[in-house]
Amino acid sequence: MKIAVLSCLYPYRGGISQFGERMLSELGKEHEVRAFNFKRQYPSFLFPGKTQYVSPGDKAPAFLSERLLDSINPFTWSRTARAILDWGPDLVIVNWWMSFFGPSMGRVAGILSKNGIKVVGVLHNVVPHEPHFYDRPLTQYFLSACSGHVTLSTEVTRSLESFGNYRIAQLFHPVYNHFGEPLPRQEAEEALGLEPGKKNLLFFGLIRKYKGLDILLKAFEDLPEDYQLIVAGEPYGSFDEYQEIIDASPAKSRIHCFTEYIEDARVKTFFSCADLSVLPYRSATQSGVRAVSYNFGVPMVVTDTGSLKADIGDTGTGLVAEKAEPALISKEILRFFDTPGLQQSCRENIKKELERLSWQSFCNRLLEFCDTL
Repeated sequence: MKIAVLSCLYPYRGGISQFGERMLSELGKEHEVRAFNFKRQYPSFLFPGKTQYVSPGDKAPAFLSERLLDSINPFTWSRTARAILDWGPDLVIVNWWMSFFGPSMGRVAGILSKNGIKVVGVLHNVVPHEPHFYDRPLTQYFLSACSGHVTLSTEVTRSLESFGNYRIAQLFHPVYNHFGEPLPRQEAEEALGLEPGKKNLLFFGLIRKYKGLDILLKAFEDLPEDYQLIVAGEPYGSFDEYQEIIDASPAKSRIHCFTEYIEDARVKTFFSCADLSVLPYRSATQSGVRAVSYNFGVPMVVTDTGSLKADIGDTGTGLVAEKAEPALISKEILRFFDTPGLQQSCRENIKKELERLSWQSFCNRLLEFCDTL
């Protein structure tokens, strides 16, 4: 089968690019694949981080792609669709995560569909975590242009159903496994300048309001001296709010911040010294951080939002705080370390999940759904 994938890909960085690269690599084992990428993803003034691109030293996967689509240049939309049509795919898979791309991706999908091409959206979110007035109409434009959609969690499925009656397959977020082998704990701690012998908590990923880092910082104040917190990720916006909490915290000396984009080559360093990954999210669908934590066998404490309770609590791979509140977060962290046998049980359950959440399983089920459309 000839399969085209339209997505944000290398040299753009972040979870969507990583997802696209891994999906292409797996599909390419048995099918002829071609990647179609953005020529321009966001205008620079609209991007909240430091850069959209991987750094020269980042060893991110680099799947060869055709960079054609400009999100704000309508002339490239039909040009991208024509390039895909000229290649003659049997199936086009589109990674979707942001309503901003509704006009461009919706136009491409619409042209392909009118020419008899099966187009399937892989929906990471239906609408963004931080909503805008234009989300629904732009999202609807894209959704309606596709033959069917794959969701990665129950939360995303429910959101999609609110837009209308679409053909849906609910799958899962596969485990990211391209970061290399874990490091010895001592080596990882020395690389990060951490004090050995502590219980290491990790907050990993882009720092955005909905992810609740402020909640975790306040929860950390209630934890004993043998805990330390590692914050690793680039702030989208100002870090001042969080720095003020840190400066006023009695646990300030035990909080270690690495407020920059964590390149793929460095990811293993952070997870190799982590005892527990903490996701104190105010809102969520599924989580890419879960996919990385599983890869390194690191259990999690999460909040009861989106699919996190089902993904973590119901599978026994971590603990769930009822609400995104400091006291409830610190309670679950203490329970994780103080309950005999719990840490080992969580790690054993992660091993069971690794096989179920493989890229091979995901792609097989994705194509089985596409065959029904």
